[in-house]
Order: sequence, then C-alpha cells, then structure tokens
Amino acid sequence: MNFYPLLFQPNLHTVVWGGNQLRAYKGLEPSSEPIGESWEVSAVDSSPSIISNGVWAGRDIISVTSEYPEPILGKKVSKAFHGQLPLLAKFIDAKQDLSIQVHPNDEMAMREHGKMGKSEVWYIIKADKGSHLYAGFKKQITPEEYRQRIADGTITEVLADHQVKAGDVFFLPAGRVHAICGGILLAEVQQSSDVTYRIYDYHRLGLDGKPRELHTDLAAKALDYHVEKNYTTDYKESKDQAIQVVDSPCFDVRIIELTRSFHRNLLKYDSFIISMCIEGDCKIRVRSTGDEILLHQGSSTLIPAIIADYDIVPLNGKVRILDAFIDNMDRSVSGRLLRFIHIKKMNLADD
Repeated sequence: MNFYPLLFQPNLHTVVWGGNQLRAYKGLEPSSEPIGESWEVSAVDSSPSIISNGVWAGRDIISVTSEYPEPILGKKVSKAFHGQLPLLAKFIDAKQDLSIQVHPNDEMAMREHGKMGKSEVWYIIKADKGSHLYAGFKKQITPEEYRQRIADGTITEVLADHQVKAGDVFFLPAGRVHAICGGILLAEVQQSSDVTYRIYDYHRLGLDGKPRELHTDLAAKALDYHVEKNYTTDYKESKDQAIQVVDSPCFDVRIIELTRSFHRNLLKYDSFIISMCIEGDCKIRVRSTGDEILLHQGSSTLIPAIIADYDIVPLNGKVRILDAFIDNMDRSVSGRLLRFIHIKKMNLADD
C-alpha cells in the first residue's frame, strides 16, 4: 500500500454564534449561514472527515484508519488508543460569544459517557480590536459560590478575562473553565471528543428557537477551581523553525513560519501528523515516495506516521503551519535530552 498525505472535503458546522469568515478563509463560496466551526480532521462518529484525494477519496477517515491503524496512526498511538485517531482539529469563527463551558477529563468522560476526555489548545489567527476570551478563574471560589453565580448570572465576574491578538496561544487542560468570545478566528486542536458541559449561555436561544441545554451539575464535577498565575502560553516566535508551543501527554503542538523549503523528519515520534495551514500556501513532498500535495490557507492534512519524513515548500513567499501529533518519545530526563537534541537538529536542517 502506498500511503500518502490525506486531504479532506469541507466539514462545516452551522451554530448560533458562528460568523461568515470561514468560507472565505478556506477559499469556498460565501454563504449567509452562521458557520462557527470547520472540522478539519475528525474521527468523531457524528461528523467524520471524508478524504478528498488519492485512492481513498470518498471514504471517511474512521474506516480507512481501522484498516491500516499502525501505518497511519503509528504503532504506539494505535496501541494506546485502540486503533482510533485521538485528535480532532478545527478552525473556529466566533462572531458572538460562546457559552461559558468546561470539559471533563478522561476518567470522568469515560465514566459518564464512555468517551475520551477533552483537553484542547487555541491558536489565535485573527482577532478584532478589543476581542477577548475567558480561560480559568481569576479568584478562588467554592462549588457553592459557583452554583450561586450561575443562578444570578454573575459567573463571568470571577473568570480570568484575556485580551487577545493574532499569535496568542492558550492551553486548556480538561477541567479549566473557558469561552471564546466574539471577533476571534482561531485554530483548535483537542482530544477526539464531543463532550462539552455548558455552564452559562447568556439566556440565549439556539437555532431551533429554544434555550440551549445547560449541564450545571456535570460541570460542577468537572471543574478545576485552582487559580493559575498565568493562563497564556508564552513562546518565542522565530522564522524557519518548528517552535514548540504545547508539550502535553495529550498532544504536541508546534508553529512553523517558513520562507524557504523546510525538512520535517518526525518518524521518531511514531505518530501521525496533523498539519493545519494557517496562512499562505505550500507544497508537501514525501521523501520516501515523492508524493506531493498542495496545502492552501484554511486547509489541513493528515500525514500517516509511516511517511512522516517530508519537505514543506512555501509558495508565494511564506507559509505558517500548525502541527499536532502525539509525542511517543521517552519522557525521562535522558529521553527529554534526546528529544531536545532531535528538535535542534531538525531546526538546523537546511535541505
């Protein structure tokens, strides 16, 4: 079997808080529908990604992965996640504020729903002047105060409120209260789960004209009330390097801004790679097979683990890519040192 980078058909979701930027961002025909989410790479049963290129065109990612779990996912990923793709990648356009919400961890999600928990990361692509979001508590509260503030509509008064700009990153482990607010376009990588607990929704009606369901009791069990000093993810931007912005057991996320051809050899991680094209256009060329794909702004690819040695070639100047994968390398002290050396070598490569 000749494995190749997978491209996908548009998978757009209409929601009450959605905007009108995603179709233009992805180069699609405009629409009056409030499109809030583009599920770029999804193995969620309710909305799986459909492959658009190569011999598997027209098939969904779930069925193809089930046939070839180890070559596509990686041996360790396949074993750990029972042959299932463990990540979900999205673009999100919030014209209005999303609900205040929280996600359960793996243990609670499995106990309550038989599903994976949900940690996620946001990368801000575009933000209107004055745009903000909520992430975490700014002061310690008790479960009793939480319930009272839900009842009287003052929950936002105790949330950490962040002004945002393009390039900002927020890592949201399961249990952290959060909400994207209006005027923000972002890329999201999360565990492959559709479990969300709405805490507060501003008494808003859904697209069906009815109040949207809240999950006050489940959210109370899922919430982490701990207050952090800093909820943003700091990193140093640098061109023509893979900059690690999140290193967690759930996923590893890196940002790459390129002005020249760049070699990516990620075979050591024994993982699939999800690459989201944030800005610009590029060509991805697999070294072992010579296969090439074009990746345009607003589109994404899944690169099977078995061919995760490839070149990214910017077209028309520069390109910005967000990569997400599972880091299966040894996480001991010696293992971390080897990983650091590996990252340095990859960033110094000039192929």
